[in-house]
Amino acid sequence: MSRRRKRGVKALVALGSVLAFISVFAIWVERQAFNTDDWVTTSDRMLQDPTIRSALSDYLVDQLYENVDVEKELEEILPGETKDLAGPVSGGLRSVAADGAARLLETSTAEELWKDANRTAHEQLVEVLEDDKEAVSTDEGNVKLQLGTLVTNLADQVGIGASLAEKLPPDAAEVTILRSDELKTAQNIARAVKGLAIVLSLLTFIAFGAAIYLSRGERWVTVLFCGVGLIAAGFVVIVAREVAGGIVVGQLVTEESIRPAADQAWSISTAIMSSIATTVIVIGALFVVAGWLASPADSAKTARRWMAPALREYPAYVYAGLAILVGLYFLTAPTQSLRSFLTTLVVAGLAAFGIHELRRQSYEEHPDASYDEVFGRTKDRVVDAVKSANLGERASKIGERLPDVKMPEGGSDAGAPVDAADARIGRLERLADLHEKGVLSDEELAAEKSRILNAPAD
Repeated sequence: MSRRRKRGVKALVALGSVLAFISVFAIWVERQAFNTDDWVTTSDRMLQDPTIRSALSDYLVDQLYENVDVEKELEEILPGETKDLAGPVSGGLRSVAADGAARLLETSTAEELWKDANRTAHEQLVEVLEDDKEAVSTDEGNVKLQLGTLVTNLADQVGIGASLAEKLPPDAAEVTILRSDELKTAQNIARAVKGLAIVLSLLTFIAFGAAIYLSRGERWVTVLFCGVGLIAAGFVVIVAREVAGGIVVGQLVTEESIRPAADQAWSISTAIMSSIATTVIVIGALFVVAGWLASPADSAKTARRWMAPALREYPAYVYAGLAILVGLYFLTAPTQSLRSFLTTLVVAGLAAFGIHELRRQSYEEHPDASYDEVFGRTKDRVVDAVKSANLGERASKIGERLPDVKMPEGGSDAGAPVDAADARIGRLERLADLHEKGVLSDEELAAEKSRILNAPAD
């Protein structure tokens, strides 16, 4: 390649790596902001976390006491003169309510109420972000998570909720997710991100594909570096997630008492981001393997020799295997979207192109390769290795049985005794070979072996 082309290839690889890094964040935002099922799954995981569940139970108790005159409710319930105890009982009931809230949030009823509340809020959020006029006019663009039903259930559990639902104000236990004054900005960001995720994903692979196409004669190097770029992008996302978590939680949370719950909420809500980054790393690893297979390394040449017969004689089965893997991915993928569909098709297309190039390269290097040759060579190597190991072991044992040889102090014949010992070992090895081939019988081998070992040193 010319110097100019090499620079262009490097620029495309670098561009693809940066696009991969940005696309992970775009995909995460798209799935959390526009996929209600993903959000409900995430919120359910939050409820299962003990730290978040404890903070939520404290919030429900606070909302109960802020929106209901518990002392008055107790006065209506307590009989006769015991009504005077309503005040002290109300204070003691707060700790009981905290325990009751913790138990309530562990029930299937509370779990379903939590899911329904989050699903309703997220569907409203999607409608507002997509500029649904009816949704905007319903509540002036505000998106709220309604947890009043959980407060009512808590009151029932502690024994003061007979008619509480009618007494709770409409805004009891409401968590505002999006305010009307933030509506326009949120909608603009949503439009950009929704289209950006699919564009960035495709541009990433287009940049890598162009770089590989332009790298004539050195494509394996480019494929290798594309894989390294994807792996680096995935790891940087994982590191950035940890760093950003501390910054975001620190900016949004002012009370140290709920900081642990906020940290857990960030970790759970960004788990999808980590999953996407892991997928990018896996794809990068596949690129690295593909680059190694096409490389001039001895191990790669051996692998291509092994694969040559199958690639030449059964290409239909190879491509069918790739199609089956793609189909299985579609069936088991956590999300089904246009972006996921197109990205998978692009990756499958690159894999098919890689198989085509590998077939061509292996055929040029090993046009006559066959299974008999491949496995025959492997068998011969194994047999030779075993024989060498056995002969080495026998020589070691014979050496231990040879009489001690005294080395002369000087003179030109200083190496003679050692040469004589080596000669004995050589004769014994030849005897072992003749015996293995059936030329010598056991008795003949024993006799010749005894003669060599008992013969005086030369």
